[in-house]
Amino acid sequence: MDDLYRDYILEHYRHPHNFGVLENANASHEGANPLCGDRITLQLGINDGVVERVGFTGRGCAISQASASLLTDEIKGKPVADVEAFRADDLLDLLGIDISPARLKCAMLSHDTLQKALGEAGTTAATAEANA
Repeated sequence: MDDLYRDYILEHYRHPHNFGVLENANASHEGANPLCGDRITLQLGINDGVVERVGFTGRGCAISQASASLLTDEIKGKPVADVEAFRADDLLDLLGIDISPARLKCAMLSHDTLQKALGEAGTTAATAEANA
């Protein structure tokens, strides 16, 4: 079973979903893990309180890149309130493998970057709802 999960992570690493620059993004943040050099830029296209489009670019280990791929699949098409409520544990569940403490920052880079993109853009559920 562990091999299946490893293959799953490697597949998302080799062929990440939603990889690329998002045109006309209205929320964006570049996150980095200085301990290992992983970098991710996450971009969101939010319309009427819904994350309609999402893209990411970056480089790093298989876990950080697979994490970003899985996260973007999960949040696309969801209301901002649901995206804000998406927890770090939810992302670990999506990865489906045990993550060592040393690799936890790699796995959480995309989640941290998402939270900062939403915060910097001022895109809270209340803001999105008020604009809808």
